[in-house]
Amino acid sequence: MNDFDQGGQISEKRDFQNYSRLSLINDKQWNYLQKLYHMTPKERQVARYVCQGVSNEDIAEKLSMRPGTVKTHLRNIYRRVRVRNKIGLLLQFIEDAVKHSPVIAKPEPPIRIQEIKTDTSRESIHYQTASSGEDLQ
Repeated sequence: MNDFDQGGQISEKRDFQNYSRLSLINDKQWNYLQKLYHMTPKERQVARYVCQGVSNEDIAEKLSMRPGTVKTHLRNIYRRVRVRNKIGLLLQFIEDAVKHSPVIAKPEPPIRIQEIKTDTSRESIHYQTASSGEDLQ
């Protein structure tokens, strides 16, 4: 929701409930990232909000800490992850999370059934899948 401030500039009002819907990394992946980068629980919370696009000021308000404390946590996280900014942090976390996640099996292509022979005297038709050559009745 956008409102105009007194100077005529657009100011964006943010609602923390909306941030919980933005998640590129699931809980299992966050557990992995926390262990991988030796993050404290508070650092993990800060990192999670950062990856959801929450500003430092909003993170400080949500976690009942000062904005300077949020910056300190971020500096420590950046150092461990070896990135320089929030975008780099998000990209590195996504890359690490994807590497850790089990590979999702590719769906098999749809079965194409071809009629290969008919026997009208017995009223039976045999079908064969195009990929495996397996007979289906």
